[in-house]
Amino acid sequence: NLSRNKLSSLSKKPFSHLGLSDLILGDNPFKCSCEIMWIKKFQETKFYTETQDLYCIDDNNKRTALLDMKIPNCDLPSANLSNYNITVVEGKSVTLYCDTTGGPPPNVSWVLTNLVSNHESDTSKNPASLTIKNVSSMDSGLWISCVAENIVGEDQASAELTVLFAPNITFIESPTPDHHWCIPFTVKGNPKPTLQWFYEGAILNESEYICTKIHVINQSEYHGCLQLDNPTHLNNGAYTLLAKNEYGEDEKRVDAHFMSVPGDGDGPIVDPDVYEYETTPNDLGDTTNNSNQITSTDVSNKENEDSITVYVVVGIAALVCTGLVIMLVILKFGRHSKFGMKVHGEVKGVGLVDQIWLSLQDFDNEGPSSVISNDDDSASPLHHISNGSNTPSSSEGGPDTVIIGMTKIPVIENPQYFGITNNQLKTDT
Repeated sequence: NLSRNKLSSLSKKPFSHLGLSDLILGDNPFKCSCEIMWIKKFQETKFYTETQDLYCIDDNNKRTALLDMKIPNCDLPSANLSNYNITVVEGKSVTLYCDTTGGPPPNVSWVLTNLVSNHESDTSKNPASLTIKNVSSMDSGLWISCVAENIVGEDQASAELTVLFAPNITFIESPTPDHHWCIPFTVKGNPKPTLQWFYEGAILNESEYICTKIHVINQSEYHGCLQLDNPTHLNNGAYTLLAKNEYGEDEKRVDAHFMSVPGDGDGPIVDPDVYEYETTPNDLGDTTNNSNQITSTDVSNKENEDSITVYVVVGIAALVCTGLVIMLVILKFGRHSKFGMKVHGEVKGVGLVDQIWLSLQDFDNEGPSSVISNDDDSASPLHHISNGSNTPSSSEGGPDTVIIGMTKIPVIENPQYFGITNNQLKTDT
């Protein structure tokens, strides 16, 4: 806010690099001159005339609105270049001209930020000139500007410098594991060079598994790599990159070693963790954790456990089969208990099966004529009872015999029935 400061003139230079968006200058007795013409131009684009009372006083001491001020030979300058796209071959020279207009005549200057090539300029004449000698490829892509400035304001014109040059491989190194194996390189050249790889001196035919990838383009500089997917020892060797365009060519060689030959004893096979994305933890487990590795001791223990398990299962099966056999024997011979079969005493030196066999023989010899009775109360005269104990004859097999009967159930004998049965049994015997 510079209002009411009794300003008669105000130069634009203090504000030229401020990027003004608004400026309040009301109630100042400006003198009508070319020095305040920039304020008029600025007012036409930035100010609201109804909010500021801007005026100037002419030579006749007459007050005139600033928007109506007319000053002869007082105009904004302009700058025009002879070429807005400068294209030159590296090592050559080029001259650029800048034609300016405006009143009073503007001052001309060149803006050559970061220009490496040798150059010389002449701004004393109109048009002004700039000559760049022995143009370097490092200047390709730079912008060159011509600036015309007077008391009313300034104008600027810019042109891009394009340098054509042969390819130059500025960087290449041994392969590194990334998402894929990569032989990184950097190539400069304009126009864009064609790239050809050679493996052991022969042309390398690229495919989806071996191909050139450009990742970053910076003006005439290309950053990329030769990408190899899962290379093996068969891919070890010398790789040569050839870059070529119409202005020349360049080549560089690098030796690549991806994996040791299996069994050559030179070291472990390289298995970079770049390939972890091709597997899942459920497939391979943690390849960097030794706790997941299976040792030979673990394998032996596992085999022993399997053997013990087999033995246990076989033992259980044998035990179950033995039990089933015993149950079948008991069920088969225990059914005679319905007729009161009891074993009294014990035959020395005879096993359980032999005792059962002897009991069956006694039953066959005695026949069905034996009366079914109680051990203590027998109603059958065929029982040989002496002093409350059974006394079978010597033909019935000795002092230990089998008595068949049912407790407290009297049975009436039919002598003829049992006689016939006994005769039949004796005949069979």
